[in-house]
Amino acid sequence: MSLGFTTRTDLSIDGMTCAACANRIERRLNKLDEVASAHVNFANGRASVDHAAGLDDTVLAEAVTALGYSVIDDSATDEAEDRREVALRRRLLVAAVLTLPAMALSMVPSLSFAGAEWVVAALSAVVILWSGWPFHHAAWKNLRHGSTTMDTLVSMGSLSAFLWSAAVLLWDLGDGHLYFETGAVIVTLILLGKWFEVRAKRRSGDALRSLAALAVSDVMLEGGDTLALDQLRAGMRFLVRPGERIATDGTIVQGTSAVDQSMITGEPLPVEVGPGDDVVGATINAHGALVVEAKRVGADTALAQIVRLVEQAQGSRADIQRIADRVAAVFVPVALAISAVTLLAWVALGQPLHEAFTAAVAVLIIACPCALGLATPLGLMVGTGRGAQLGIIIKGADVLEDTRTIDVLVLDKTGTVTEGRMSVRSAHGPGLAPDEEALVVSLAASLESRSDHPVAAAIAGAATEHRRVEELVNHPGLGVTGIVHGTPMAVGRRSLFQIVPDEVETLVAAEEDGGATTALAGRNGRAEVVFVLTDRIKPTSSSAVEDLHARGIRTALLTGDNERTARSVAQAVGIDEVVAGVLPGDKAQFITELQAGGQRVAMVGDGVNDAPALAQADLGIAIGTGTDVAIEASDLTIVSGDLRAVVDAVELSRRTLSTIKGNLFWAFAYNAAAIPLAAFGILNPMIAAGAMGLSSVFVVTNSLRLRGFAGTRGTVHNSERTS
Repeated sequence: MSLGFTTRTDLSIDGMTCAACANRIERRLNKLDEVASAHVNFANGRASVDHAAGLDDTVLAEAVTALGYSVIDDSATDEAEDRREVALRRRLLVAAVLTLPAMALSMVPSLSFAGAEWVVAALSAVVILWSGWPFHHAAWKNLRHGSTTMDTLVSMGSLSAFLWSAAVLLWDLGDGHLYFETGAVIVTLILLGKWFEVRAKRRSGDALRSLAALAVSDVMLEGGDTLALDQLRAGMRFLVRPGERIATDGTIVQGTSAVDQSMITGEPLPVEVGPGDDVVGATINAHGALVVEAKRVGADTALAQIVRLVEQAQGSRADIQRIADRVAAVFVPVALAISAVTLLAWVALGQPLHEAFTAAVAVLIIACPCALGLATPLGLMVGTGRGAQLGIIIKGADVLEDTRTIDVLVLDKTGTVTEGRMSVRSAHGPGLAPDEEALVVSLAASLESRSDHPVAAAIAGAATEHRRVEELVNHPGLGVTGIVHGTPMAVGRRSLFQIVPDEVETLVAAEEDGGATTALAGRNGRAEVVFVLTDRIKPTSSSAVEDLHARGIRTALLTGDNERTARSVAQAVGIDEVVAGVLPGDKAQFITELQAGGQRVAMVGDGVNDAPALAQADLGIAIGTGTDVAIEASDLTIVSGDLRAVVDAVELSRRTLSTIKGNLFWAFAYNAAAIPLAAFGILNPMIAAGAMGLSSVFVVTNSLRLRGFAGTRGTVHNSERTS
């Protein structure tokens, strides 16, 4: 059915204990008629639901609570996690204190005495029934809804050991073997593993929490009054003293300073700023006092958008995770079946009943799929969180896989390889009198003042006063035309003019051979003035291209600028291929042609004219200093303008995906190897419980290794080039 307009709702869910819980909730939400898709992430306890705009959020919450889980407010998630960790630690301490003497009395003959088995039974009862109560409660809750989870296996294993032993002790059943301490050890070791898991999961979300915590609570206005941050509005002016964080995104109107942007962009060095420069909220003012006019506040700030994008990425699902989801969905029922078959097979083969029981319980415990459920989402959480700290915003889990397989990286020139700050070096009107040349320059500056292209901004600055413009027409990739003070004017490429004199052509060729960018201006269809523009190559572009080549990625420069200038820039930074003089639509076509040849293509750009190519590419990478349109069309955003961040994005994505694959391999390998060992009686239940806990700890610690990813931007190259 068609849902028309859809919206996304994120729910924080409390009470999930394993991946099977997440799968149950996800299936329930997806069954709702007005839900387009729902994804539940066990690692961060969140559900992301795309649904019809008219569907009330309470319907989603009711569907979750009907399964026995609870939906909590986002602001309460940290508090809920704290309560869960405290309760878990309390149960673990009680279990450990009582399990140790129970084990000693059961396993050390010299400590035994008459009635010792009753003491062991009492100690174990507290551990299994009280410390292990969360497992039993969750197992019963799930059983009422006709499902099984990891808690089912733990509950059945520990209770089976306790009830069997109680029956032997009370009624002298079986062959006299008691398993009280086994049940207690199972609960204690699994609680220990869960405690390590909870603590490590909290650490995996530290990156996102640290970003969110950067926001200040209040701000001092220009007049000296203090205002709560949520009361600040766009257009207000506020003070930023040395050492303070900038309250929100804005423009400096007074003062000069250096701003430490490392927590947002990942760049190691402060940036010098002054009047007219834009600053980002949550960055640190190093030394000078500033007056800043607020431009974006609240949810519109760069910091808020980064946090939102990272949350969405952490709630997304990689294709590789779908395999784990399918396995986890059937794993517990299969484990129960294997345990039953193990018990019956041992009995049928004439083996002692207590050995058959031991093997069956070991299968139940060793089969818990905790590690399998954590393998992908935890790696994704840590990887995307670390990326955000380095100024790399990964918009979804599928981006990791796209980044890993890239063959060709296509680069826009202006604002990507170069700084995008065009300046007019000179303006010449061959054959024009000085006053006529000045007039044409003034008219061209007036016309370009109505455009926001970097070239237009540079030419607009060639005159201090601008005249009235009418009938302005923007020709994407070519330039602009219009009527300025009653005179038909054009500024841009040759194709905008009917007449281009030889002396103009000669001057253009000479300047472009020297690596400059040129733009023509003239009246009534005749090119009269040549603007010679320069744009510095970013100091780090060369090293970035070199690092990309080292990773087996070919590079191409795709630009609307002239062939001579483009080749000069490409040669300076080491780019393999140059395609110049292209219109925005042609950029997307070039990407399509590469893809048709079997290439996986990434595109890096920063402007409106790059949006079609960014959308067409297998991986669109937007430079965060560029336009909102480019960022919206991309899959991955580099907050800074440093091309080395693209290298970091590729390397981080590859390492994150490698970590996830390693997690999945060991999770699968652990179960595949351990279940047969348990079924054949080689693993006893206590060892199985310890191994199950260790498997989850391994997955968690392996994922946390991504927190140490440093990237390539520890130093800044001092070499500077101009083009």
